[in-house]
Amino acid sequence: MEGLLHFYQYTGFYNLTWGHIIMILVGLFFLFLAITKDYEPLLLVPIGFGILIGNVPFMENVGLQIGIYEEGSVLNYIYFGVIKGVFPPLIFLGIGAMTDFSTMLSNPKLILLGAAAQIGIFVTFIVALAFEFNLNQAAAIGIIGGADGPTAIFLASRLAPELIGAIAIAAYSYMALVPLIQPPIMKLLTTKKERETVMPPSRTVSKKVKIIFPILVTVFGVLIVPPAAPLLGMLMGGNLLKESGVVDRLSNMAQNELINIITFFLGVSVGLTMTAESFLRLETIKIIFLGVFAFGFSTVGGLVIGKIMYKLSGGKINPLIGSAGVSAVPMAARVAHNVGQEANPNNYLLMHAMGPNVAGVVGTAVAAGILIAILG
Repeated sequence: MEGLLHFYQYTGFYNLTWGHIIMILVGLFFLFLAITKDYEPLLLVPIGFGILIGNVPFMENVGLQIGIYEEGSVLNYIYFGVIKGVFPPLIFLGIGAMTDFSTMLSNPKLILLGAAAQIGIFVTFIVALAFEFNLNQAAAIGIIGGADGPTAIFLASRLAPELIGAIAIAAYSYMALVPLIQPPIMKLLTTKKERETVMPPSRTVSKKVKIIFPILVTVFGVLIVPPAAPLLGMLMGGNLLKESGVVDRLSNMAQNELINIITFFLGVSVGLTMTAESFLRLETIKIIFLGVFAFGFSTVGGLVIGKIMYKLSGGKINPLIGSAGVSAVPMAARVAHNVGQEANPNNYLLMHAMGPNVAGVVGTAVAAGILIAILG
């Protein structure tokens, strides 16, 4: 009987709390959204599964070595890639290898839309200070406005590692919920006439320009903002693999095997950090609120500049593509395209929206580098 009692004390049932139950339900909800609603399953399935694993209660301080924060555990080694900022640059390598900058290069004015959508980062930084977060924490929270999960994790690992879990889940949740959050804002700030605008086809960009672009951005971007080197360098390095045309094996590896493996481990790690003890706090609720504010304000910034460009271009630029200036690639571009087609079935905005969308990826990485340079 003593042996059975000892065994029972090791089980999760004995150590179960209401906090664990709540977080397990959150994990199941994420899996429900991913599997039944098809809301960004590549993100939500690993995160939801990680939440389930991370919230299985166990007896601590007895040498089991199974918790994410227990030194020597397998989960702790996986988490190393998050806390030390290893996973985000590798994700950026894969993103770069999958990204086509042609639309942006064919119409450089679209870079302004990607830059405008970063305004939510800096506005939220100021608001977070009013919520009694310190400078480093406010900067890490503000980057959620870029709607770029890897960048948010990278910046948090440098400035506010104690907030990585809450920041990561906010960033990835809002990335996944782009189709729900952005359309109401887009319809509120644009007229039906503006949404109906059909943009002319983009001009063709030469292969030479496509090859030179990642090299120049790497050199000058790193010279201007050295802390952005891990993200910006890997993003442009992946793009160079793709555009050079001479390393197809490496390009395919970055686009497929590498990014798939890292996406899984990053997602699971994010879920693992969402333990009941560290997540069910007032501080987390504040971060979730500030995250949606940041993302919403970034969307507004892109749309406002889009409307200005619509006026200045004589009605040739659809302001909806301004909402794609956030870094959620290609989700934000697809949302802009879908809202445009609702207004005009003959409206094909996807490739046009990809211009500010990929510009937003670069812009968010640069913004993170600036914040690290100032506060790191």
